[in-house]
Amino acid sequence: MNPIQFSQAVLEWFDEYGRKDLPWQTDKSPYSVWVSEIMLQQTQVTTVISYYQRFMSSFPTLEALATANEDKVLEHWAGLGYYARARNLHKTAQIIFSEHKGVFPNSQESIESLPGIGRSTAGAILSLSLNKQAAILDGNVKRVLARFHGVEGWTGHASVAKELWYWAEIYTPKKRFDSYTQAMMDMGATLCTRSKPKCIECPLKISCKAYKEGSTKQLPTPKPKKTLPIKHCWLLHIENDEGNIYIEKRPSRGIWGSLWSLPETSFDLSEESISHHCRDKLSLNCEIIKRGEVIKHTFSHYHLMLHPLQLRYITDIPVIKETQTADWFSGKSHQKLGMAAPIRQYLNTLKNLEV
Repeated sequence: MNPIQFSQAVLEWFDEYGRKDLPWQTDKSPYSVWVSEIMLQQTQVTTVISYYQRFMSSFPTLEALATANEDKVLEHWAGLGYYARARNLHKTAQIIFSEHKGVFPNSQESIESLPGIGRSTAGAILSLSLNKQAAILDGNVKRVLARFHGVEGWTGHASVAKELWYWAEIYTPKKRFDSYTQAMMDMGATLCTRSKPKCIECPLKISCKAYKEGSTKQLPTPKPKKTLPIKHCWLLHIENDEGNIYIEKRPSRGIWGSLWSLPETSFDLSEESISHHCRDKLSLNCEIIKRGEVIKHTFSHYHLMLHPLQLRYITDIPVIKETQTADWFSGKSHQKLGMAAPIRQYLNTLKNLEV
């Protein structure tokens, strides 16, 4: 297949089988496409739909997002994971609102300069919302092109990515940019899937190298596996006599940045040292009651083992705090906070916080 034949086959398939009724495909705008593309990073369409609808209901415009409280934005993101996406979304909206007068940039270079937006996402925004000629190379498109050309090697390697970008740009047609971009994503998501691809239904099969050579299971080449390290930490569940629980806002950097959580501390501390830690770091006098069941959460680069330790609050230690980054919460009040899913789930299992 030459590039014209390739794109024509893809577009003909899209006209008959492509997805055309996703929430972000109605009343398309750079804002709506941008929000959907950020959500779709590392997350499947079926999961994103409900999050997208709720997010857009609360933040229907770029101005609404830019002027929103960060906690409210993170609350709407809770459960999607990779929270840096939400923080960058909020930050970018503020930049566009203040530096671009609320108008979304319309060039590849200017869009890529914004936090959290890379080359492929910028191309998707331009092609899907403005029908401009721009190539994309998300996970779905990488899979289609790697199999079609029999490209070996992990797609995260610079040389492999460079080759795939070459093909992505070669095949992007001279018209119907929005339909072609959506078609390539749809084909990767519904036909050229990671396992059990539906090759018989694919319009590219007659020229697909992986199909002809029977190597669809081997391509794309998986990311080299490595044993994930395991990190342990204490999760401090501090409760007062009224049943209120002490929750603090995490720093903006690091895991679960800017989310609310139970305090954590190094697992190197002995249980006997925890009370001293509470006095020194939290300005709270506490006594240990019991340990809870370990909570395991896996990130892309390590396993986190949280060891809940329930403590009873006794008194405050007077201290002047420059900023209020912690407070006591009761009942279901924590549900309104941006909070990592494992922490929210833990709180919801407690007798006085059932939902």
